[in-house]
Amino acid sequence: MEELLREFFIIALLSTAVTYGCSRVKIPPIVGFLITGALFGPSAFGLVQNAESVTILSEIGVVFLLFSIGMELSISELIRLRKPVFIGGGLQVAATIGGVVALCLWFWPGESTSTAVFFGFLVALSSTAIVLKVLQQKGQMESPLGRISLSILVFQDLIIIPMMLATPLLAGHGQADMASLAIKAGQTLALIVGIFLLARKGVPWLLTLVVRTKSREMFLISTLGICLGTAWLTAQLGLSLSLGAFMAGLVVAESEYSHSALEGILPFRDVFTSVFFISVGMLLDMHFFLANISTILVVTLLVLGLKAVLAGGATLALGYPLRPALLVGFALCQVGEFSFVLAKSGVQEGLLTQDNYQLFLAASILTMVGTPFLLNASPTLANRVMRFLGKKERETEALQTKAGLEDHLIIIGFGIGGKLLARAANMAGIGYTILEMNPDTVRHYAAQGEPITHGDATHPAMLESLGILQARVLCIVISDPAAVRGITEVARHMNPNVHILVRTRFLAEVAALKELGASNVIPEEFETAIEIFTRVLSKYLVPRDAIEQFTNEVRAENYDMLRKSHVEGTNIGFLQKYMPEMTVSAFTVATGSALDGVSLMESNLRQRAGITVVAIRREGEMFPHPGGDFTLHAGDIAYVFASPKEATAAMKFFEIGSH
Repeated sequence: MEELLREFFIIALLSTAVTYGCSRVKIPPIVGFLITGALFGPSAFGLVQNAESVTILSEIGVVFLLFSIGMELSISELIRLRKPVFIGGGLQVAATIGGVVALCLWFWPGESTSTAVFFGFLVALSSTAIVLKVLQQKGQMESPLGRISLSILVFQDLIIIPMMLATPLLAGHGQADMASLAIKAGQTLALIVGIFLLARKGVPWLLTLVVRTKSREMFLISTLGICLGTAWLTAQLGLSLSLGAFMAGLVVAESEYSHSALEGILPFRDVFTSVFFISVGMLLDMHFFLANISTILVVTLLVLGLKAVLAGGATLALGYPLRPALLVGFALCQVGEFSFVLAKSGVQEGLLTQDNYQLFLAASILTMVGTPFLLNASPTLANRVMRFLGKKERETEALQTKAGLEDHLIIIGFGIGGKLLARAANMAGIGYTILEMNPDTVRHYAAQGEPITHGDATHPAMLESLGILQARVLCIVISDPAAVRGITEVARHMNPNVHILVRTRFLAEVAALKELGASNVIPEEFETAIEIFTRVLSKYLVPRDAIEQFTNEVRAENYDMLRKSHVEGTNIGFLQKYMPEMTVSAFTVATGSALDGVSLMESNLRQRAGITVVAIRREGEMFPHPGGDFTLHAGDIAYVFASPKEATAAMKFFEIGSH
């Protein structure tokens, strides 16, 4: 016990120093942890001697990481991802194994096929811990990159069980036992069914009982118990610890207390995940590494290149465009942490010599070290590849501008926000077209008659096909920050006059997006805050007009007079170009309002509210510059020119009971 505490104390000091040093030189901490493990492990300076005890702690870190990832999803979301999990993941694993076998037999003709296949097993797996941690930090788990990467990684976690069973068979030390395989399949099926039952009934009931005790400590212990208990159960069934932890996270995600559980688990996850990366570095023999550096670098580059191409190819096979396929390829091109577990089995079974084992470890750790840098540089690299292939892709896609679209709305992304926007545009009679990356979503809604297209909006040719030159408004409602920036920049360059409205997750991203050309940026966290204080003030019976006034003031301060949709209405943007402090808003004359049946002169709106009526729409016909004798009727849409404050005050004249 004293030795374990000593090792953990040294690791804590090293982790603190490494995290601080990496933050100063702008290097991802994960890279620092890997290097720290290699330098201070048993084969180098030897500050940490007992690597086995560190490895035990590191496995807990992987369990907590997968548990937190499961909590950020849900069972229904995982079911929705079944196609990329089984088709995308299956293609990636099978193609990688085949590619590695071909390379091994080409470069080492004397190598046995069994060893080549086993090397394929090792290389086919990617690092769930590194990839998902970096994507979480970058806020890209909801992007196509995050969803596809997660799907393929989930399949890899599932396939490691058959790989472990096949290892003795490849070594010739076992025989295929269909009965044992059937038992294993039955155990897995029983576990999955049990997880579903727990998610629906057991865990929500248990957590409700715990929450009623109002004991924070009991809630945290219960959460840890669910996580570690499910992981232990899956291990007893011969499945991986990480798969059990992931399933436990899915179970907790179905309860109403998932956010509280995630909050409690995060500190444990961060601490033990750091230990995991240090333990991986400790596996490396530095003497072997320095003596064989050239061979290790060649193998590392081959692994990175092969996996990037094949993972990207699997993404293309799912129907996604080239750019997300490139991003997925760069994200999944490293070797995974569970390959080390599998490699130990290979050494024990005689499939790997000690030198081959160290070669694999060295190349794998280098791929892990390079992953954060590749993920950070992947948008730039993908854009360069797209530009290089731009002419050919334009010819093969045969993109054509949408016929009949002019002054229309372009919607990028068809999640909840995109669907509501399309519904509103359809109700208002506004022409629109949709671009979506998910091929299944495109097929589903195209069959329902939606004007939806599959493609990548960062490509100028795709925006051109959507009629960006003729569009009035471009609305970007996707969750990929890098893609949002790229689309905004390209669209503004192609059409300086289009109104670009962007949704982003954080208020801090507003300034950067406006610099790239966004006309309006709506940060989700800011809108959530407004909704919260609006409801709080309502509960305290604060008058509605006072709440509206405060909301408008807050919005005016934070995004250049962006106002609520029922105040802003339809915007005629050309006037704002010359008078940015003013806006054109649309109001419907309600039956029985003060303006129903009254001429513009009699309404005296200019003196009473400080607004000017610039146009009237009646039954689809537009009447620009109406005179004073123009009589308003119920159902008319009046376009008024006013400041945000004046427009808000003028609403009462158009509403029922405004006499």
